[in-house]
Amino acid sequence: MTRPSLFGGLALLGVLVCGPVLLSGQGRGAQGGTAFPGGRMSDDGSLLPAGPSTGLFSQEAYTQYALLEPGSEAFAITYLLESARAGATEITNATRAGSEGTDISVFDPRTGQPVKFTYDVGANGEHAIRATLPFPVPEGGVGRVLIYKTYKDARTYQVNGDNIVWVRSLSGYRLGVVLPKGYAFVSSNIAAQMSTLPDGRLKLAFASPSGGANNLTIHAKKTTAAFTPSPYTDMFFDDIKTLYDLGAPETGKFNVEQTYSDPRKGTAARLDVLDYLALSDLKVVDLDTAKELPQVKSGKGMTVTLGVPITNDKQTAHLKVTGVGSDGYSLVKGELVFDRELHGLRNTIVLPAGYEVSAVSQSSTIGRTREGRAFVALINLNAENQYKVTIRARK
Repeated sequence: MTRPSLFGGLALLGVLVCGPVLLSGQGRGAQGGTAFPGGRMSDDGSLLPAGPSTGLFSQEAYTQYALLEPGSEAFAITYLLESARAGATEITNATRAGSEGTDISVFDPRTGQPVKFTYDVGANGEHAIRATLPFPVPEGGVGRVLIYKTYKDARTYQVNGDNIVWVRSLSGYRLGVVLPKGYAFVSSNIAAQMSTLPDGRLKLAFASPSGGANNLTIHAKKTTAAFTPSPYTDMFFDDIKTLYDLGAPETGKFNVEQTYSDPRKGTAARLDVLDYLALSDLKVVDLDTAKELPQVKSGKGMTVTLGVPITNDKQTAHLKVTGVGSDGYSLVKGELVFDRELHGLRNTIVLPAGYEVSAVSQSSTIGRTREGRAFVALINLNAENQYKVTIRARK
């Protein structure tokens, strides 16, 4: 289900525009003390609790950092970000102080065309790119921009002879880091997928399963080794998200909402979700415009006709698929059982009101919606696109 795309491996789903955003919205704990990712620390060094998790998904934006030649202190960034705020006319990308931005360009991922932007420098040294959207974000839609920029930061990118060090606190998004050509990893302190790009550069791809910050330190050295391109695509660029909203277990039915970005060129997009999910009441919406797309039967599958054909590598179709499923969900001797194969990077299962989770077969995070319903959120950190999960709960 992985599809080649924007910078060597973009695939699927985007933003659940109707719900909160998972563990990146960790709720604030007690006030006072020192804040850090995931909570706060009191003045005496004891850990203060963060609030309960209430968001359904993390890892919203994708960022790739490509280190430029040693001594330049610079790295090229590709950043794909979104806004679901209805009526918004621009998206702002704020930058921390000390990172000087140049070579900035901004594109509309729907058409691949450039969009207008300003680059503002604040008195405190912080910077902000303000990109004007082609049209205001529609109700139920999502605005998107694709930003290319280069940062220079001597604190982040350091050189010592034939060795380089890159250290940066990266927000809890989906991330990629590319070494300069001719360099090999000595060490990296974050567990990551590793691959060789077609031009021989080495790349790490990773995400934090809890949505927290990634405090990354990379050590690399000059090498004469000639790396052969590896077949792996960046699984963390795949933005697929699937929400399973479980109805009463005696009905055996659940609502499905899946969002993703599809970069495959053409005038139509194939609905891969139907390969593994039998859905009734199927509906497909273009998230850029919030308009429903016409469905066309194609062999054993289904496609939708796109409002704007995909013709270049900066374009993607941003889609939301909804429907009703029933396979793998039942009530067994008074116990709710959700037992099925899941696909893609991010899957969240919301239990019916009044049910408490008693077992989950895969590593996951647990939380409550703002209405008090329990949910189980899973992030697949393995290259295999599908995996089996069993969730049990009782009232």
